[in-house]
Amino acid sequence: MPESPHPPHKPGISRREFLSGTGLTAAATALIGPGETLGQADKAKAIATPGFGPKPVACELTVNGTRITVQIEPRVTLLDCLRHYMDVTGPKRVCDRGTCGACTVLLNGKPIYACTMLALEAQGKNIETPESLYQDGQLHRVPAAFAQYDAQQCGFCTPGFVMAMKGCFDRNPKATPAEVERCLAGNICRCGTYQQMRHALRSLCQKGG
Repeated sequence: MPESPHPPHKPGISRREFLSGTGLTAAATALIGPGETLGQADKAKAIATPGFGPKPVACELTVNGTRITVQIEPRVTLLDCLRHYMDVTGPKRVCDRGTCGACTVLLNGKPIYACTMLALEAQGKNIETPESLYQDGQLHRVPAAFAQYDAQQCGFCTPGFVMAMKGCFDRNPKATPAEVERCLAGNICRCGTYQQMRHALRSLCQKGG
């Protein structure tokens, strides 16, 4: 049986085109106030929102208790700002996509991926990096436990694991091994030293963080 010919194209717009058009119109209309034109609303919004860049701007960060001001382009991530502008190299650049956790730092006590945040967004917040875990010749108990149980090989992931674990114990000094492991779910060790890490975190849990 011969195939039926395609129906002739009808002039006008399709249902998809109509819905897309009305959706865009509604979204644009919702952004403007009564009596304003779209152009006036755009101009008012531009005036109310300060712009940055593309040239370098001043960025002041509080890193391990010290305020540091640098000139950076607004596109620079917190990770790149720390490593390339402030010589804070504890956070490691590995995946640079927010999937491995090697760049983990504490932002107001919360573990975050430094590669996924703009440096300008971290202004006014307290940033802790692995460098903060060695004070006055004394190593913090979390990295000390990693060293004691040999919980590292290449070492690139270690700073991220240490910061994520410290953040967990800071929030809950009595965290169980299972709770700590959940806190470390965003960190990856490509060398596979997970068992040694378990020994380290269990010793910390027994000592109450």
